[in-house]
Amino acid sequence: GDSYVKDLSHLQKLHQLVDNDAFIRDISKVKQDNKDKFAQYLEREYRVQINPASMFDVHVKRIHEYKRQLLNCLHIITMYNRIKMNPTAPFVPRTIIIGGKAAPGYHMAKKIIKLITSVGDVVNNDPVVGNKLKVIYLENYRVSLAEKVIPATDLSEQISTAGTEASGTGNMKFMLNGALTIGTMDGANVEMAEEAGEENLFIFGMRVEDVAALDKKGYDAMVYYKRNPELKRVMDQITSGYFSPNNPDLFKDLTDMLFKYDRFKVFADFDDYVKSQEKVSKLYQKPKEWTKMVIKNIASSGKFSSDRTITDYAKEVWGVEPTDLKIPAPNEPREAIVETAKALKK
Repeated sequence: GDSYVKDLSHLQKLHQLVDNDAFIRDISKVKQDNKDKFAQYLEREYRVQINPASMFDVHVKRIHEYKRQLLNCLHIITMYNRIKMNPTAPFVPRTIIIGGKAAPGYHMAKKIIKLITSVGDVVNNDPVVGNKLKVIYLENYRVSLAEKVIPATDLSEQISTAGTEASGTGNMKFMLNGALTIGTMDGANVEMAEEAGEENLFIFGMRVEDVAALDKKGYDAMVYYKRNPELKRVMDQITSGYFSPNNPDLFKDLTDMLFKYDRFKVFADFDDYVKSQEKVSKLYQKPKEWTKMVIKNIASSGKFSSDRTITDYAKEVWGVEPTDLKIPAPNEPREAIVETAKALKK
């Protein structure tokens, strides 16, 4: 039925359908239809050929160092390098979609956007890569664009450094719309993991206490750079101008920050992030298992309704009871307001 419209906790009933083959097919079809529509939109707007069967890996939010779009970008380059090194090796195709706005005077955020688009230019035009990997930067990300991209998303990126995100609500919208989450134990990811079970999200990286311990010890980016050959190669490419041949020093501010004063410790979580992404790809190759996990996430998302939040406030803070009475708008006749007031007194 449609009782969930007024009470989203009713979505819990979907847990009963996790193993229902017909329902699994229905969920998969709705997701694929949304992906097909969004792929057509992207091809029209960005003139990039999209593979609708690829995993739609989406990272849309404000551009900020703590939200770590840079970590995502380093992973994109890592996947690109793997394809280039072994073009015939099996690879789960991905369309990586990053979007969001930066504050006008936020220099580092502008550089992050420039790096993403520069990496996209190289990846999208490399014939060796073909349709295995595409990178799209969504321009002018806004509500009307969110309405298109969120229902089409397979994987939602929520990868801020643990202890930096106050809450976040985009992650909940993705969960409700049938995306799986790759994320750190930060912000509302923590509550999402409590509701759906940590095993139904791709949780990686440092926890708050690990970040605190690293702060105490002192974070040294060079340790991670020297230890991980893939990370070293990626950083050497950015530093040498591989993605900015006309201006090799274009990303010097970014690389200096990552090596010398990265408050958000991108390198520290790189290895675990890449390994977690490999788990994502592995599960994506089993569509039925993937969709079962999707259903578990949708069924667990009822808590994140704003109706539930306001109801809790009403009961626990304001001490008022809910009512179905509609309060007339200020421009409605005075009699209607008086009638409502009488009804409320009864």
